[in-house]
Order: sequence, then structure tokens, then C-alpha cells
Amino acid sequence: MSRTPDEPLTLTVHTLPQPGEAAAVDAARTRAGRWKMLLLLLVCAAPVIASYFTYYVIRPEGRSSYGELIDPQRPLPAFSGTDALGKAVPLGSLKNQWLLISVADSACDAQCERRLYLQRQIREMLGREKDRLDWVWLRTGDAPLTEALTQATAAAVVLKVDAAAVAGWLEAAPGQRLEDHLYVVDPLGNWMMRFPADLDPMKARRDLDRLLRASSFWDRAGR
Repeated sequence: MSRTPDEPLTLTVHTLPQPGEAAAVDAARTRAGRWKMLLLLLVCAAPVIASYFTYYVIRPEGRSSYGELIDPQRPLPAFSGTDALGKAVPLGSLKNQWLLISVADSACDAQCERRLYLQRQIREMLGREKDRLDWVWLRTGDAPLTEALTQATAAAVVLKVDAAAVAGWLEAAPGQRLEDHLYVVDPLGNWMMRFPADLDPMKARRDLDRLLRASSFWDRAGR
């Protein structure tokens, strides 16, 4: 019987990558990862950018805002206010909602009462969109609120704050006081508009309505 000659074991040898090639592959992967992260950030920020672009840039010929646009915008400060129960409330916690803010002494004279009334009325005029806007009163001074004023501002966010701290964030127009204006803060927490001291509530409502419509596809009521 014939025998098959013994054959040596055949081994398959794969070519190992060169150090330079491995480094190039790692660098390409790193670049790809960075581009993916950048695209993700752009996708997340696109709704906010688009809404501001719509409001500030794509506007009909001759149309301008009634309120003064703040540039650069100023983010909500880091200090806290105190609510009716004595609880500290960081101003930063008011983010993720449009804010219409007034500043006035807790004693609240006739002008203060009128401005609070206008705040409420402007918000009510927004109709079904009003839940996307918080009515905020930053009150200064140590005078206790009257029962009538407490009831009248039951739907508002009322916080007792340090007057100097507020003055370090908000700013009145030349020749005016902080108490003379209403201020608008966007859901990102940026003070971006100041209404004139001699307030026309219909024109203020129009500006707010435009802002809410421009941001309607990414901003929702509630935090």
C-alpha cells in the first residue's frame, strides 16, 4: 500500500499593520467622532438659532420691535430671591420659560400697581399662548405685602430680592429707573428685551406674540 508523503503544516501569515498606518486610522476615527459631535450640537441648537433668525432677520420690510433689544444679552444671575413662604429660589430656576419681569419696592405705590396690572393684562391678551410666559415681580425693600396685593399677584412669581443685585443685572434706559420698565427674558435665561417706560400694552403684546410664534416649534409651556 502506497503512503502519502508527509507534508509540512501550512501556515497563513497575515500582514501586520504598520505603526504609521494605525496612527492614521486612529486620527481619522477621532476626526469622524468630532464631526459627529459637532453635527449633534448643531442639530440640538438649530431650533433656537432658527427662532432668533426668524425674529431678528426675516422680518417684513419696515417692521421693527417696540421693545428695545438688548445686545449683548445678559443671562439670569446666580443670586436667589425669597418667595412668600420664605424659601430661597435661585433666579436660574426660572429658565425654560419666557419671563415678563417688573421690579418695584414691596410698598408698591400707584405706579407699581398699574405696572403689575399691565403685566397681567398683557399676559392674558396672549390667549392660549399665555402659559408659555411667566409674570414675574422682583420686589425689593422690607415692607410686607398687603393682603390685597398678595391676592392680586397670586398668579405671578413674586420674589423678594436685593435691589443692588438686580441693578447689577437689569439696566434702565437713560434717564429712567429700573421700576419704569418691563423686561423680557427668553427660555434660555437671557434678558433680551426692555419695554419703554411709557408702556403701550398693545404694542408690548404684539412683540411678545411675535417672539412666541417665532419659537413655537421648539418652546413649550412649562419647564
